[in-house]
Amino acid sequence: MTRGCYQLILYLPKAMALQVGRRGTFLFPAGRYVYTGSALNGVERRLARHQRQNKRLHWHIDYLLRYARITRVKVFPTPRQVECALNRKALRQPGAQVVAKGFGSSDCRCASHLVFLGQ
Repeated sequence: MTRGCYQLILYLPKAMALQVGRRGTFLFPAGRYVYTGSALNGVERRLARHQRQNKRLHWHIDYLLRYARITRVKVFPTPRQVECALNRKALRQPGAQVVAKGFGSSDCRCASHLVFLGQ
């Protein structure tokens, strides 16, 4: 079992308005995204869940993964919570922007843990 954080690099083939649980409806432009998450109780299990098609919609990312394709996974083994620092780094990439305020960041002060990177 690996404790740590991870980033999912995603591709959404077409723009769509998507209801994300109780968070509301957001317009997701087509293109590339990076989602930053943590799994201090086991990254492998969490990533396996993210890659399953049939699952109960629980986390914000579950709603987007119904339509977006995971193109790459980055794992950061650590016993510490570095999710927000990784997310800040993703937001510093050229053209990066938040398109869904509060997405994946209900338990911290980050604007979102989903970053849109453009086409």
